[in-house]
Amino acid sequence: MRGNVEEQASLFNDTEFLNYSIVRSKNRKRTMTLKLERSGAVVILVPERTPKEEIRRFFRSKVPWIHKKLGELRKSAGNVNTPKRFVPGERFLYLGDEYPLEISQGRVPRLTLSHGNFILCRNEAADERQVFVRWYRMRAQEIFAERAAFYAREMGLTFKGIRITSARMRYGSCSFDNRLSFSYRLVMAPYGIIDYIIVHELAHVRFKDHSRDFWKYVEARLPGYKDSKAWLKEKGHLLEV
Repeated sequence: MRGNVEEQASLFNDTEFLNYSIVRSKNRKRTMTLKLERSGAVVILVPERTPKEEIRRFFRSKVPWIHKKLGELRKSAGNVNTPKRFVPGERFLYLGDEYPLEISQGRVPRLTLSHGNFILCRNEAADERQVFVRWYRMRAQEIFAERAAFYAREMGLTFKGIRITSARMRYGSCSFDNRLSFSYRLVMAPYGIIDYIIVHELAHVRFKDHSRDFWKYVEARLPGYKDSKAWLKEKGHLLEV
C-alpha cells in the first residue's frame, strides 16, 4: 500500500498483551477501520494524523468483538481441541515433542520434565493448568532470550528486551521501540518454528511493515520460512494446555 505507514502497538489487558498494527493513510479522511486477518493479526486503518490515544480508545472499544471473532476463527478452521486432562498418561507438548504425564503428591505444586515424562507434583489446592503455564513461561523466557540473542548477532540488530505473553494467535510482535514479545505457547512448537517467529520479529526492527523487502530479508535468513508459516496455520491450534 504505497503512501501508507504501518506501526506496531499493544495494549495490556488483564494477563496478556493484545497486539495490533496501525496503518496510517493519506487517502483516508475521517473514519477508522479495524480488520481481523485470518492469522489472528489485528490491523487498524486510520487517517494519517490520527492521535495515538484516539486509536487506543477505538481499539479498547473493539476488544470484546476481537475475542469473539478469534473464537469464531478457531471454530471455522476446525481448531477446537479437547480440553487437557491432568491425569496419568495425558500427553503435553514441549519443543515439538509429546511427553506423557505422571502424577505424584507433595506439599508444593511443581512440574518437572525428567526421563521422557512430565512429572506433576500436586496437592488438593493445586491448579494444574497454572502449574503447567508457569513452567512453560519460564522455559519460554530462557529459550527465546537465547535464540533472539543468537539471531540478533547474526543479523546485526539490537532489541530492547523480551516479554512473554499469553496470546493465543499472535505468537510474536515487535513494538515501535524494538521490544519483542512472544507467546509462551510457542515453546510447545519445534525449534524451527520458534526460530521463524524470532527472525520474523527481529526483522521488524529494520522493517516496520510486511513489505516485499521485509519478506526478502526474512527469507535470506530462513529460506524455508514458508514451511514454518504453513505449520503454524495447520497445527498452531495444538499449542494449548
